[in-house]
Order: sequence, then structure tokens, then C-alpha cells
Amino acid sequence: MVNSDFSWPVRIYYEDTDAGGIVYNANYLKFLERARTEWLRQLGIEQDQLLQLGVAFVVRHIDIEFRNAARFNQRLTVSCQVAQQKRASLIFSQEIADETGRTIVTAKVTIACVNITAMKPIAIPDHVSGVIARATS
Repeated sequence: MVNSDFSWPVRIYYEDTDAGGIVYNANYLKFLERARTEWLRQLGIEQDQLLQLGVAFVVRHIDIEFRNAARFNQRLTVSCQVAQQKRASLIFSQEIADETGRTIVTAKVTIACVNITAMKPIAIPDHVSGVIARATS
């Protein structure tokens, strides 16, 4: 299990599953995204405020391993930890685990900071970078 700085609970709803009651694979990406968003939020960084500044965090790359299946009505924990902070990107180690601690999914997610008009990489704003650096040190 990833030694996480942050975790977020998720319950599996019927809408998250396929006809067999197993979580549809694309939904794990949503769960990972929600945990990263909530991690930023608990640091006081709201993405809608960044958008007003013309700045966005976008997924650049994901390495994901599906290790076990989650099923309807399970409670999961989605963890995220900054593995590396760069000038214009963040690399997260993330894991989704069930109530017993069994790993469901592991992922390494690279997030780029971009100017939303040009969709070009830019440096993470200093005020955001500083908050993240303090939270991960």
C-alpha cells in the first residue's frame, strides 16, 4: 500500500459497475481524479480559482495497474501522494484499496500545469507551488 499523504473514501454505486456488478475500468480514473482534487482542496487550492487565472492541471500521463476487481457497494479508499514536484508538473503515486487493505488499483499519474488558452505548459504558480512544497516536505 502507498504510504499516503491523503486518502479519500469512495463507495461503489450501481452506476459505477458493469452488468456483472464489477467496477467498469474507466471509473477508477474518476476515483483517482477525485482524490487528487480533494487533496488540492484540503490544501486550500480550488481548481475553479485557478481556471479564473487561466491555469489548469491536466493529466499528461498515467501508468495504471488493475490488480483486483471492486464490486457494487464496496467501500474503497483512494490515496494520493506527491512522488515528485517539478516546475510545471506533479507526479502522483496513487492507490485504490478495499476495506481489508487489498490493493485494487495502483497508478502513477503525471499532471501538467497549463495555460488553458494556449494549452501549453507553464510553471505552477508560486503560491500553489509553495503550498504543495510545504505539504509534501
